[in-house]
Amino acid sequence: MAERNKLRVVPDPNSLFQVAAEEFAAQVGSTLKSSDRFTVALSGGSTPKGLFSLLATNYRDRLPWNEIFFFWGDERHVPPDNSESNYRVAHETLLSKVPVPATNVFRVPAENPDASHAAQEYERTLREFFHTTAGTLPQFDLILLGMGPDGHTASLFPGTSSLQEKTKLVVATWVEKFKTYRITFTAPLINQAKTVMFLVSGADKSSALKEVLEGQQSAELFPSKLIKPIKGRLIWLVDEAAAASLSRKGA
Repeated sequence: MAERNKLRVVPDPNSLFQVAAEEFAAQVGSTLKSSDRFTVALSGGSTPKGLFSLLATNYRDRLPWNEIFFFWGDERHVPPDNSESNYRVAHETLLSKVPVPATNVFRVPAENPDASHAAQEYERTLREFFHTTAGTLPQFDLILLGMGPDGHTASLFPGTSSLQEKTKLVVATWVEKFKTYRITFTAPLINQAKTVMFLVSGADKSSALKEVLEGQQSAELFPSKLIKPIKGRLIWLVDEAAAASLSRKGA
């Protein structure tokens, strides 16, 4: 049996993208041995771009794109053609370059002027796709996450009300530092996944990473601490710059 929690430190961002792509492909292959689909929630931010580009080139002809279904773990409250849109980044670097059916792509309807309504609509989309009802949680095969220098993940930011959410799958949360709403998966939904994989790169993440993995401060201050899959695997892929402050360096 594979270990449930794993830290892997690699030399640099390019190594990070390569290992993440290998893990992505392995997860797809393993899942499709016993299922007719693979479900993944993509992350935003700058780090995933390298992974997306690698999947779109080296793995374009190696993955069964018609059996992979794409969602987003969080989204900025902007239209899909906005430069800040997580969907737009994934579309430009990955989805437009591989033969994935449009019906396999489920973006957040973040163009809705009401962020709360957008979150509710996306929750309905998830429940319909996974055939779950209130009180039960969908289970993604893979959820990709990043982590900010403040320890946030998805759009679960320090001190926000979204950190206490126990029943909803998706919420709109006001992020004061950016003066805007974000739409995000909640921690209970993320923790239901079969595999959660963090990609963390850069020296600016080293302090927060040390606190999340080794420190004693609360998840209210470092929300990435909330991510503890109930039955699934938790993988931390980090480069040496991000891992510089850790006392243990994993595999």
